[in-house]
Amino acid sequence: MVSANTELAYDNKIETNVVPTTVDAAINWIRNNSMWPMPMGLACCAIELMAVAASRFDIARFGAEVFRFSPRQADCMIVAGTVTYKMAPHVRRIYDQMAAPKWVIAMGACASSGGMYRSYATLQGVDRIVPVDVYVSGCPPRPEALLDALVKLQQKVRTEPALSRQFVK
Repeated sequence: MVSANTELAYDNKIETNVVPTTVDAAINWIRNNSMWPMPMGLACCAIELMAVAASRFDIARFGAEVFRFSPRQADCMIVAGTVTYKMAPHVRRIYDQMAAPKWVIAMGACASSGGMYRSYATLQGVDRIVPVDVYVSGCPPRPEALLDALVKLQQKVRTEPALSRQFVK
């Protein structure tokens, strides 16, 4: 005699608790909505960087309000301001100490290209020592420009393969 096994039968209550997705999409969704920036405020752009965290601009709307001052707890470095040759090895060391995957935003003309400082002491762009994902133009850029860069970085993170960036390199 064959009896019905009710434990293996179809349960329609599960339908409301299951979301079909890929591993990449799930990981990227988590990374996207929980970026922890590492502020590298080196000059006047740092004031605009601080303003982004204030209530008027509210970076918390984008899930990036947790500024971390330890590189091991951050995944997004925001280089705000002029990078001098004296400071460059320290910026690189902090970048190297960040956990992978990690991203960099160059904020302002000085961080992006040296800006108005064409001297022997100024690094002509932070991309000479760390890979930059998003550039923010302006001198100093408005807080809205940094928020726009954060949205662009989130779009980039959303579309990149989550597992290969971490393990294939």
